Amino acid sequence: MKFGPYIALMKLRVVELLLVTTLPALFLATRSIQDSAVPSLKITLATLIGGTLAAGASNAFNMIIEVESDRLMVRTSKRPLVTGEVSENAAFIFASLLTIASLTIFSLFTTLWATVLTAAAIVFYVVLYTIGLKRRTSQNIVWGGIAGCMPVLIGWAAVTNSLSLTAWLFFLLIFFWTPPHFWALAIKYKDDYEAAGIPMLPVVASIKSVRNQAWFHTIGMIATSFGVLASATLPWWSYVITALLSLGFILQLLKIEGEDGNKAAAKLFQWSITYLSTYSLLLVAGALLI
Repeated sequence: MKFGPYIALMKLRVVELLLVTTLPALFLATRSIQDSAVPSLKITLATLIGGTLAAGASNAFNMIIEVESDRLMVRTSKRPLVTGEVSENAAFIFASLLTIASLTIFSLFTTLWATVLTAAAIVFYVVLYTIGLKRRTSQNIVWGGIAGCMPVLIGWAAVTNSLSLTAWLFFLLIFFWTPPHFWALAIKYKDDYEAAGIPMLPVVASIKSVRNQAWFHTIGMIATSFGVLASATLPWWSYVITALLSLGFILQLLKIEGEDGNKAAAKLFQWSITYLSTYSLLLVAGALLI
């Protein structure tokens, strides 16, 4: 039995970003209930491992549901279910086992609230986004992206068994961040999505409309970025770094409607990853140095 194709079902490169946002939630939540910001090793490992398995399960279920669409897209044509390396039945069993393992880890080593939120995230991504929204609306990623915001709440709940204003602001930050991030990628793969009949915004709207809607979300992202800093009472220098990150994001977005929109979109996609990764590290540093 080859494990590589099964690991590919989990789309671990996507999962990395979810873990990047989970970590600062653990630190900030710990700081909110004690003097030290360092979360316990048990909760940290359980949350990161359980979160990886949950996200991997969601991605595997997603591939099962979208196997026919994946056959039509160059970007996804080499996925394990398309190539036949893994059967749909085997993939379903694998995804189910990942789900059970994830929820078991959360229930044994974290809190009930974190376990419930994890189950909700899986259901939301698989049922509401993949089955319900993705093929029915060009705003699919706006609402479907909520599943990608859940790790922040899960991380916070794993420590405190509750949610706070800071946790919800961080949730909103990622909610606003997701559409510009994903639409930038969708611009690059517009032909793929069109061939598969998936109405991603860049497929059904002009580049100007995409940029204008991205502006709305970017403003929301920047506002909530500063909101998290204020709510968590982080140091002044965190505001300076966030302002520089925001400026970089804005400059990349301004280039989207230029002569080489695809190239600009690719740069915005990469910058969006830099923004969220750097900001997450900033939150950890700020929590440790308060």
